[in-house]
Amino acid sequence: MPRMKYRRFGRTELQMPVISCGGMRYQFKWQDVDPKDVPKENQENVEAIIRRAVDLGINHIETARGYGSSEMQLGKILPTLPRDRIIVQTKIAPHKNPEDFLTTFQKSLKHLRLDYVDLLALHGVNHRQYLECSLRKNGCVAAARKLQRDGLVRHVGFSTHATTDIILEAVNSGEFDYLNVHWYFVNDLNWPAIEAAHILDMGVFIISPNDKGGKLYSPPKKLLDLCAPLTPMQFNGLYCLARKEVHTLSCGAARPIDFDEHIRALDFYDNIAGTIAPIETRLRAEMERALGADWCRRWFEGLPHYVDMPGEINVTEILRLWMHARALDLVDWAKMRYNLLGQGDHWFPGENAAKAGVLNWQTALARSPFADSIPNILREAHEWLGGVPQKRLSQRFQSTMKAKIRKVLRRLQR
Repeated sequence: MPRMKYRRFGRTELQMPVISCGGMRYQFKWQDVDPKDVPKENQENVEAIIRRAVDLGINHIETARGYGSSEMQLGKILPTLPRDRIIVQTKIAPHKNPEDFLTTFQKSLKHLRLDYVDLLALHGVNHRQYLECSLRKNGCVAAARKLQRDGLVRHVGFSTHATTDIILEAVNSGEFDYLNVHWYFVNDLNWPAIEAAHILDMGVFIISPNDKGGKLYSPPKKLLDLCAPLTPMQFNGLYCLARKEVHTLSCGAARPIDFDEHIRALDFYDNIAGTIAPIETRLRAEMERALGADWCRRWFEGLPHYVDMPGEINVTEILRLWMHARALDLVDWAKMRYNLLGQGDHWFPGENAAKAGVLNWQTALARSPFADSIPNILREAHEWLGGVPQKRLSQRFQSTMKAKIRKVLRRLQR
């Protein structure tokens, strides 16, 4: 297999592998548990994933306080690795009280069994209230910088699912060294924030290019054909890495072999532009054939953010899902994402289009070149993509566990 490639992670000066080991898919549970309750085979799998990552040169291991038992399970193996050869990141949600933020960080450090973390991100700066409580005087950023002065944190960043305007505010505040952000072929709206981060020499970590980027581990045949000879996952990864402004992509591994497809893509690393150009041309040609060239160039123009839309319907997100489902057959992905709207709090903000037909769109869409078409598209999207409301991965796991507990209790009552 090819050697891992590395990029300078902005002003942190860290040499970051272009593939990172994400920590939200291998843990035992989505809440803290007693270490002795973790099944042996689950812990062995976590440790096998980390060893496989390090063997491949993927020495950036990222997790979060919100990932349940992930930190604690990592704490069983991280202290056995050469500390100067691994880059560890954890993430903690902003707190109104910075003392609570500091207390939570100490819990993370205790779970990880480390003396410090290389990267600490404020996790889920997804709306303006979280940004303001982070940046205010003596807020969470100030608390994180205190941890930095105390030698417990090397660099401070933020992760976000926010709209681009809020991400730009966070970047341009100058208070962060790096960001974790969504950007990939099916979602290029955050590019202005990445460009701004590049100007300020910030590190750029791409969140979930495989799942949020199209559910590419289970691609439709049409996408497979259009991306050949690469797989859709490989194309998307190289598409991101073709930009010097991007430094690393998250791979949320559930098994040691989950890295392999990404590693094989690095065969093309020295000729990324030439490799992806014909594939990107095919994809964009198909999108223009299905949707029209004018739509593909301008669909997002003049659209207010969801907070300023009637009923707080997340029109931009719905149109994005609809267009890629229509053009590239990414229907399963679009349905999954669409049915999270209104169900996942600030992680999936805004509402779906269930009420689109009874709302007045004239003012909200006044600046859109497609004002006459969008209300009908919203109704079509809801009829096509709407279904059983989805839950976040953590919520689905908890629901499954509750169902199992109820089943056991019913047996005991018989």
